[in-house]
Amino acid sequence: MTEVLVVAVFVAAYVLIATERIHRVAAALAGAAGMVLLGVVDAHVAFYSERTGIDWNVIFLLLGMMVIVSVVKQTGVFDYLAIWAAKRTRGRPFATMVMLVVITAVASALLDNVTTVLLMAPVTLLICERLALPPVPFLIAEAMASNIGGTATLIGDPPNIIIASRSGLTFNDFLVNLAPIIVVLMLVFIGLCRVLFRSAFSYDAERVAALMALDEREVIRDRRLLVRCGVVLAAVMVGFVAHSALHVEPSLVALLGAGALVALSRLDPPQFLEEVEWATLVFFAGLFIMVGALVQVGVIDRLASAVTAAVGDRYLLASSALLWGSAALSGIVDNIPYVATMAPLVQDLVQAGGNAPPARALWWALALGADLGGNATAVGASANVVIIGIAAKNGHPISFWRFTKVGLVVAAVTIAISWVYLWLRYYAW
Repeated sequence: MTEVLVVAVFVAAYVLIATERIHRVAAALAGAAGMVLLGVVDAHVAFYSERTGIDWNVIFLLLGMMVIVSVVKQTGVFDYLAIWAAKRTRGRPFATMVMLVVITAVASALLDNVTTVLLMAPVTLLICERLALPPVPFLIAEAMASNIGGTATLIGDPPNIIIASRSGLTFNDFLVNLAPIIVVLMLVFIGLCRVLFRSAFSYDAERVAALMALDEREVIRDRRLLVRCGVVLAAVMVGFVAHSALHVEPSLVALLGAGALVALSRLDPPQFLEEVEWATLVFFAGLFIMVGALVQVGVIDRLASAVTAAVGDRYLLASSALLWGSAALSGIVDNIPYVATMAPLVQDLVQAGGNAPPARALWWALALGADLGGNATAVGASANVVIIGIAAKNGHPISFWRFTKVGLVVAAVTIAISWVYLWLRYYAW
């Protein structure tokens, strides 16, 4: 009976998150409270258990990176990059879009996609205003580029952070296994942009001349801080790459980097905390508690046993089902709660396969399916929701279906190419 009630509470919270009838943070906290009231979760289960508790590595990795980006923002370097990009393309609309989506994708791989779109979207609105371009296609393209680019690294997309924490995979593992296909997918995505957004590429010679007259160096507000940020960011990236050899978790690398930048910048707390998405961190906490309750009562173990028996050693079948199934489900609900739910199940499947390469490829199928499937709909990924909110706030509303009719095409094409990649790399030989 307890299992049924726990599943009912989880499904109810999941539905509220997916439909956005109430704020997703409220839904996650309500679900977590329900698990406590059912007697399944106590302080130990929620806060201290490695198997069922809040994954503090995820929470503090995100917190550290949010603080780092908040300090970097004070320098004006993101505004500089956007204006620099537009000037290098001489205001040509398609070339400008290509430059912006490439910057977004690279930044999303090095930082995280939600933070990147928060920083890029306002600058994109400014450039579109100066060039008299419709901003909606550019914003949609950036949201999708952030989801694709963020897939390449451990820190690029929140689902990857959850996968890394569950699987023990390193920053280098993600880079080696996912970055090659992401480069290919970005090239394909740029080609899709030329077709899907072709009506947005109008050229205004007078507006272009005005943009070319801007001096991007003037938007750099603190050059000394910019140099310090560059040094600390480089050190943080080295720490991420070498964390397995150094035996230091990525979360601690991010917190050390954040602490160093805060000390070097001498900013007041409100300044370096303004970009921290506290709601996102609280949402994660509530979500981990709900998923932990499923683990605690044995629901995840039962599912894993059933799937393991059905799959056997047919890992190509399992990988294919996981890739396409994850893409479909991540298009319906946010990919963060989906991956948090699936990670324990995939962990059991990989362990049942002796952690051999064909079994371990299930993690890459989950990452690719969830991250790229997030492009399918307006609510499929956090970056999409953030972009839509910024667009609406600035008088450019993006409807659910306007985003989704483009997203379905992009998701289907990128997932199909990813399936070919998984097959060729892990199963064809």
